Amino acid sequence: MELKDMVVLVSRSGRHLQRYNKGRRQVVGCIPYRYKDFTELSLIDEDAFEVLLISPQRKGKGLLFPKGGWEEDETIEDAAQRETIEEAGVRGEVECKLGTWYFENKTGDTAYEGHMFPLFVTEELDHWPEKEIRERTWMNVREARKLCQNGWMKEALEVLVSRLTSQISIIERSSSGRTTILPWGCRAQILSPPLSSSTEEA
Repeated sequence: MELKDMVVLVSRSGRHLQRYNKGRRQVVGCIPYRYKDFTELSLIDEDAFEVLLISPQRKGKGLLFPKGGWEEDETIEDAAQRETIEEAGVRGEVECKLGTWYFENKTGDTAYEGHMFPLFVTEELDHWPEKEIRERTWMNVREARKLCQNGWMKEALEVLVSRLTSQISIIERSSSGRTTILPWGCRAQILSPPLSSSTEEA
């Protein structure tokens, strides 16, 4: 196994490398997604794909997308991929940024600047750092809208839905008749979500 394919089974801890911008803690997250293998679904229909949500560390508080601190020794894309591997146990292609959101924790004593990316999933891992403390669940967009606990993440989801349902995709058919839907990268024009302030759970 090549070193780049190995997964470290311990999450990063500590905040000595944490990035801040004007007092706001920088966090980065991903919306992992995959296309369903149903040829009858329209490429412009949100039912053509699923997204992956995870449970929070504190149970019984809804679901969320993987996210965490952006540190000084990594690029923003590397941080997005790392957090998704640590929390959700999937990896893939980090695509063009969905936007930036501003929010605070419930007590209002910590301000955040959150950056969200789509991640087109190419591999699901059997073992990952937070497997014992989080559950991961694939679901359709309607379910995700209901179960995602953070308003700013729901806004990011709507940006992703708008992008995926209006972009050109490639249909790849194998000799056996199996159909695979491949995303055609990022759109030339990326929708900018409205900036909003909200509260969140970790």
